[in-house]
Amino acid sequence: MKTLLLLRHAKSSWKETGVPDHDRRLNRRGKRDASRVGEHLRETGLVPDLIVSSTARRARKTAEKVADACGYKGEIQLEATLYDADPDTCLDVLGRLPPGHDCVMLVGHNPCLDEFVARLTGVLEHLGTASLARVALNLADWGEVRRGSGGNLISMWRPPRNG
Repeated sequence: MKTLLLLRHAKSSWKETGVPDHDRRLNRRGKRDASRVGEHLRETGLVPDLIVSSTARRARKTAEKVADACGYKGEIQLEATLYDADPDTCLDVLGRLPPGHDCVMLVGHNPCLDEFVARLTGVLEHLGTASLARVALNLADWGEVRRGSGGNLISMWRPPRNG
């Protein structure tokens, strides 16, 4: 059994004009919410074995803040193909993961993550910024993941919008 955590990057800033989309920063709420995701993972015992993130600045910074807050000890693996990805790209990324990781987090973007959750589980869910989907996959190895892998959406977590 494998656990896949799908995390949409936290809220980014649109204040800086002329900044390419790939290079947008997290805003204040995004920084706070990314840390809250990490705290949630630590509190629930869901610290991933591996974090794989889009190379977009807002996704990388989200992954870093989550890793710090949850106590993740590994390196964050950056995957350029997760920026502007589709569900097939996510399947390819997962299928290339080395064995030995039981809980993997992908940090990416929408609409890809919404579509990927639906493809894996048959459940339509919207992942707002800093939203986390927990999917259980009945796989022995990530290389077995494919369209319609019969995943089970265990939970959705969204940061509280107060404070």
